Order: sequence, then structure tokens, then C-alpha cells
Amino acid sequence: MYGLNSLFNALQYQAFVDFGYLMLLVYFVAMTAVTVYCLLQFHLLYLYKKYHRENPEIKYRRYDVDDRNIPFVTVQLPMYNEMYVAERIIDCVAAQEYPKDKFEIHVLDDSTDETVNIVAAKVAEMRAQGFNIEHVHRVNRQGYKAGALQEAMPLAKGDYIAIFDADFTPRPDFLRTTMPYFEDEKVGIVQTRWEHINADYSLLTKMQALQLNVHFTVEQAGRSYGNLLLQFNGTAGVWRKKVINEAGGWQSDTLTEDLDLSFRAQIMGYKIQYLEKLESPAELPVEMNGLKGQQFRWNKGGAQNARKLLHLIWKESGNKLNIMQKLHATSQLLAYGVFLWVFLAAVSSIPLAFAFRELGISTHFLSFSVLGLFSMAAISYTANITAALNRTAPFTFWEKVRFFGLFLTFMPISMGLSLYNAVAVIEGLMGKASAFVRTPKYGIDGEQKKFKKASYVARKISWITIAEGVMALIFVIAVILGIRTKNTAFVLFHSMLAVGFGTICYYSIKHLRFR
Repeated sequence: MYGLNSLFNALQYQAFVDFGYLMLLVYFVAMTAVTVYCLLQFHLLYLYKKYHRENPEIKYRRYDVDDRNIPFVTVQLPMYNEMYVAERIIDCVAAQEYPKDKFEIHVLDDSTDETVNIVAAKVAEMRAQGFNIEHVHRVNRQGYKAGALQEAMPLAKGDYIAIFDADFTPRPDFLRTTMPYFEDEKVGIVQTRWEHINADYSLLTKMQALQLNVHFTVEQAGRSYGNLLLQFNGTAGVWRKKVINEAGGWQSDTLTEDLDLSFRAQIMGYKIQYLEKLESPAELPVEMNGLKGQQFRWNKGGAQNARKLLHLIWKESGNKLNIMQKLHATSQLLAYGVFLWVFLAAVSSIPLAFAFRELGISTHFLSFSVLGLFSMAAISYTANITAALNRTAPFTFWEKVRFFGLFLTFMPISMGLSLYNAVAVIEGLMGKASAFVRTPKYGIDGEQKKFKKASYVARKISWITIAEGVMALIFVIAVILGIRTKNTAFVLFHSMLAVGFGTICYYSIKHLRFR
């Protein structure tokens, strides 16, 4: 009997060791993937800084408003249930410093609520003022935003199509600044930088602004300056109409039709002209469930496009793309998988924290992952402090200190989104179809307006929100056990995950409308 017990204990111990090595492998692979992604991001930072060192002054040519040779443009405004912002975007487009007879406005309205009547009244008002404007209302949402854009193509009289989502407030000089770049026949798309009209509304909007500033400076501009593939961001840009048609049109088989079509156009040989210093202000989501819905759509759509486009980049593009373009395009398409890797690293780190001693492995080898953290800190600092494209005065010492405080807050919160976004990525990679869920906006332009009683606010707790609460509790327990057993290698990491998952769960419930 004693021999059997010894054998059983030995088998148990071996199983424990084998499981420990498996978790070590999962964690190592996940953190290596995150680190490689961060280093490629650092390369974009290098390209960005190099260009700005060589070109300290960037000036854009603008068409004169009295120039009668400027091209005719169709401005499309796709929207679905946007009662709080529909009038605002129409007013902003109508205020363009562009001759009235040189552009038309098509409001592509798929709404099922009061937005339909609001838009109809506004369109009638604009027509009375002499604007060429149409209200194109669909009674179904077939193909969602991509479907609306594609169905409206035959209606567009312009050879160029500008697109704005309903929450944007484009500058009056948008058209006369973007249109000169189409004199280059290779330019198929002109994209402008998103700016934020309510960045200081809350901690949530401040963190979104921090992350989006990275995308619209270091990422987009870095790719542009390095002659790499970048993306049309779905709004605040202009397309050459024939490029849309030649590239296969708007397709609704992914949730990010903008990324899909812009990659197809660039593989054909057209380029995107990115105007880093021409900002297009927009409203950031002010409540957690709306933000999560937006994140889900972006991450799932990105994964869907990875399935759809990677073979085009590596096989069908031939010699049209060089190796660096292919590498960064692949990184861009797979970037959405970072959340999946972070979640796998988080889950595998729990048993791994208590297995290091038995495995006889030093925890110091994990320090390579710090490279990714330093890389992201440098990129965020450049995007939000060094670039400071909308600043006229330099940042003070305390403003820089506040930036690092915000960055250190952003890190655990972004980790807390890893479960939600990991589910989106997995669904996208599996090819699971889902509806296009638009991000509700409430006309909050920086003032402390309330949104809790507004329409469009979520009313139900999702299973993922409950799971996020459970994950927060698990990591709190892991921190306590780690300290008590002196297995402290992951205590900081687990503390960040506990804070992140707990915060996401708390605000997901707080921002619900229960009545």
C-alpha cells in the first residue's frame, strides 16, 4: 500500500510539473507575441521621429474658395439612430468653405427611431438654403454601414466621395484642404487625423484619447512616412470614386469594411495620403458599454480581415508590396490579437506563479517583456506630449507628470478589456457572423452633460461583464496567495489585472440604464 501511495504521489507531482511547463510555454509564447508587436510599433515610432526631424514644418496646400476648377464632391453621411448628433454633422458639412454647386450631401439614413424625422426636417431646411442635399432612407439594414455605402454609390454624382460618421464635426476647410491631393493620380484616398471634442469629459474619455492619439500620430503617420500600408478609418476621409469600384466596392463580410477596402485598394497600387495635421474632431464614447461595443466591432472586424486579406498580402500582391510593407501589414491585421495574447498570459500566469520553485526556473528570464512596456510608454509619450499637434504652448512639468499617471492608469484598464476583446478576436478568426453594432453618441461636446437617461444606453448585464467580475476576484485571490506564500513574481501583474477587470466590470454595470 505504501508503494502504491508513493507511486500515486509521484504521478501527481509529475502531472503538476508537466502542467507547470505547459503554462510556462503558453505564457512565454503570449508575451513574446506581445513584445514582437510592441517592437514593430517602436519601428513606426522611429519612422515617425525620423520624418519629423527631416521635415519640421508641414504645410498643406488648399484650394481657393473662388476657384471654379475645383472638383465636384459627394459627401456621404451614413447613420443609424443618431438623434442626438444628426443635425450637428449636417450643419458642419453645410458649413464647408466650398462652393455650394461643387458638392452634394447624401444622408444615408438606416434609422428606425426619431432620427428619421429629425433628418428629414433638417434636409428640408438645408434645401431651402440652396444646398444640394438628399435624404436616402433605407427600410432595412442589409449589409449595415457597408451596405448603405454600396447602395448609395450609383446616386453619387461626384468623382470623389467624402465620408463622415454622425459624431464628427469636420473643420470648414476640410474639403478644400483634402481635395488638392487627388491631383496625384496614384492617390486613391485622403485620410485626416481624428481629434476629440470631449477628451476631458471623464477618465474614460481621457484614456481613449491617449490610445487614439497613438494610432493617429505614430501608427498612421509612421506608416505613411515609411511608405507602408495604412488604413482608411471609416470616416473623416475622401475616396476617389473609381478606386472604390476598381477595388471591389464596399463589402459587408467583415465588421470593418473600411480596413478591408483600403487594403484592397493599396494592394492594387493606389496610396493613402495621410494628413496628420488636419484634424477632424469627433465625439468619444462616454459610457463603458458603448466603448466595449466599439472595441468588439474593431477587434472582431480586424480578425475577420486577417482571415480575408493575409493571403492577398503574401501571395496575390506579388511584387507590388516589398517585404517591409508585407510585414507591417501583417502586424496591423494581427494587432487585434494582442488582447487575446494578453488574456492568455494573464490566465497562464496564475498557476505559473506557484510553479516556479518546483520547476527550478528563475523568474528573471521574464524581464524581456519589460521591453514592450517601455516601447509603449515611449510611443504614448510621443503621441500625446511630443507631437501635441493641437497645442500652441509647451507642456508644463506637472502636465507631463499627469500624463504618466494617466498612462499607468491606462495600462491595467486596457488589460481589463482583454477578455471582452479576446472573445471578439476568437469569433472573428472562427468566421462567426454578427450584427454591426454602432457606437451610440449623445451630443456630448465637452460639457458635463448627462447620458444615463438617454436612449441607446444599454439595459442588460452581459455574461462577459459577470465573467470580468469573476476574473477580478480570481486575481485578487492570486495576489493575496502570492504574498502569503512569498511567490511574488506576478503580484504586480496580478494586481494590475485585478484593478483592470474590476474597473471594467464596475463601470459596465454603473453605466447601465435599469429603468
